[in-house]
Amino acid sequence: MKSIINNISINYNERGMPQGLPVVFIHGFPFSNEMWNPQINILPNNIYGIAYDVRGHGNSDVGDGQFTIELFVDDLVALLDLLFIKKAVLCGLSMGGYIALRTFERHPDRVCGLILCDTKSEPDSDTVKINRAVTIHEVRTAGVRAFAEDFVKAIFWEKTFERNPSAIAFIKKIICENTSRGICGTLLALAARTDTTPALASINIPTCIIVGENDKVTPPSHALSMHALISGSEMHILPRAAHMSNLENTQEFNEQLITFLKKL
Repeated sequence: MKSIINNISINYNERGMPQGLPVVFIHGFPFSNEMWNPQINILPNNIYGIAYDVRGHGNSDVGDGQFTIELFVDDLVALLDLLFIKKAVLCGLSMGGYIALRTFERHPDRVCGLILCDTKSEPDSDTVKINRAVTIHEVRTAGVRAFAEDFVKAIFWEKTFERNPSAIAFIKKIICENTSRGICGTLLALAARTDTTPALASINIPTCIIVGENDKVTPPSHALSMHALISGSEMHILPRAAHMSNLENTQEFNEQLITFLKKL
């Protein structure tokens, strides 16, 4: 389904009845809402699941390609308004976690729970910012397909290539369906994002932190740091998974997801 939000078309999928507990799934970079298929399709009937494409990704419009995390937050809150959702559980992986944390920081009254997956609260270091600039150049010169081939090597556990090659192919397909403008615009937004660490101590809603044991992009040390600062939070380190924990160890990820949602 598509709706005009903040002057562009945003694509989203719904599952369940609107009367259920709203859970919004926010995908990572540079994916689409499809990455959440193994989760959205197993939600119990009392959950109202929404998975959407962040602008510049999937079937949402790219627009001018000038993105910020603040703009992504504005889009998310506008989507909640469109769907008449006063408060929602936000489930975000990687970039999705950045968006979820910043949404709570700006609009704590709109969030009733957080599921933070393979993400962190710290902003990019100078080294990472420089690497993002290099990636922008590579995407512009070599194209999206070459970028996808390299990117999956960084986000998946090396053994996943043998154990679950379909997950690799699935994510490659999703990446290649995005445009270079959308990818480059998002890289700039990621490099410019703020530090949400100071807001962690103010999180007073149920929070679940999930991370792959072998995640090298946002390793368990980052998850542990958030866990220590978010009072009452729970944390789960998933074996046999790296940065794409929801796809690499879907069974245990879903168990933790459903168990947490049942508590709410």
